[in-house]
Amino acid sequence: MLSDKYAAEIAGVLARYPIKNSAVLPLCYIAQDEYGHLSIDHIQEVADILEMPYTDVYEVATFYSLLYTEPVGQWVLQVCDDNPCCFTGTEELVADLEDRLGIRAGETTSDKLFTLQRVKCIGACHRAPVMQANLEFLGDVTPDKVPGILEDMVQKAQSGATLSISGRFAEQ
Repeated sequence: MLSDKYAAEIAGVLARYPIKNSAVLPLCYIAQDEYGHLSIDHIQEVADILEMPYTDVYEVATFYSLLYTEPVGQWVLQVCDDNPCCFTGTEELVADLEDRLGIRAGETTSDKLFTLQRVKCIGACHRAPVMQANLEFLGDVTPDKVPGILEDMVQKAQSGATLSISGRFAEQ
């Protein structure tokens, strides 16, 4: 259970907010990193910790694009497909990633290593086409760079490094 395993971290998060319910996102991040996604039971666990209704946490979990209610891979690859990125090669990039990973956008590889998503603007038009991998921005990504990028991700996953799909460890 989160309240046992992450007691100190949860206490630290709750101490930052005068209203307990305000900690819903940070607690969802902890749950998502622990379980890989936010199932009904995980959402209920967060709601219980915060002493708030399940539906309130569910609304947050289903609103934010960086919270996942279905299982995702260790690496969530989000490719921006808004206009500036499309004008500079997003379609070719997505097609290359789909071919290399053997999946379509919106799917996860059978080894559960990669999930590929198309997303709208991630705020880096000046580096289009852009992709983020577990919230790490990668700009000027072209198909010729993809093999090296994927290999680095495979090596990082195999090394046992802590990977966060939630933003819990993102720079502030």
